[in-house]
Amino acid sequence: MTLAVSSCLLGEHIRFDGGHKRDRFITDELSQFAEFVPFCPEHLAFGTPRPSVRLVTVQGDIRVQSNKTGDDLTDSLIQTSRNELFNLESKPLCGIIFKSKSPSCGMKSAKLYLENGYCEGKEDGVFMHLCRERFPLLPMEEEGRLEDAWLRENFVMQVFAYDAYERFKSTNPTISDLVRFHTINKFMLQSKDEALYRELGNVVANRENHTLETLLGIYELGFKTAIARKSSIKRTRNVLEHLAGFFKNELSKSEKETLHTQIDDYASKIIPLIVPVSTIHLYAKKYNIEYLLDQTFLNPYPKTLSLRSHIDSGK
Repeated sequence: MTLAVSSCLLGEHIRFDGGHKRDRFITDELSQFAEFVPFCPEHLAFGTPRPSVRLVTVQGDIRVQSNKTGDDLTDSLIQTSRNELFNLESKPLCGIIFKSKSPSCGMKSAKLYLENGYCEGKEDGVFMHLCRERFPLLPMEEEGRLEDAWLRENFVMQVFAYDAYERFKSTNPTISDLVRFHTINKFMLQSKDEALYRELGNVVANRENHTLETLLGIYELGFKTAIARKSSIKRTRNVLEHLAGFFKNELSKSEKETLHTQIDDYASKIIPLIVPVSTIHLYAKKYNIEYLLDQTFLNPYPKTLSLRSHIDSGK
């Protein structure tokens, strides 16, 4: 799969001071599963090294000004941002990772100043704003927020789910294929948004007899909207309890107690999610319950990323 990433996060020396902000999670871990498309509209507009810039509210309009001279550099940055956007539009992207706090790339984290120099709040960077408008369903995050285990786990799950749908769509699927796709993603969708999951079930049922093209379009919008929602401990616990119900006739009393204790301990943030999930996966293999073994929820991304091994990956 392909991810667009701020160039400085990949270790490129294109920061305003000639430095970089290499992010090890991106370059050392995600790089095993993704190709990267680097971008930096500030470097294209002003070169490296360069005077730093900031966002300033001028008569109700957000402008880009040089911190050194106060010159208005808005038009230059907008033009290179559009050039970078044009480049990304030609790529099969499954997500974008931006540099936090950047006047070009920050996600509601770029400081917005008044003309008197006081900070008014925070806003999207110039390029980030264009991307948000152009790619409303595409997974997007900034590296600062990805330091939060919960946000990181949710973002990576979203990226892999988005990629899965893109690969599914490329196979020229039939309605039967759509039913199968929805089935294997059932519990992942429930852990994101129960209402949207049920709506998607109604879409797949196709009671209104839509054409296949229309049906796939409706489903894609709902699916990509659902996977953008953040999982919660409460919703995830409900899914785990549901999964545990598949073994009610196979497990001994002590095995049931152990599994439900693990689920309770996860909900209480005593143990990480990987513990009850691994137990459920073990029982699914032991009793050959193919329906569960096929579920994306149990393996939403490569296990080597270890994102469910952190207690803080649930909120």
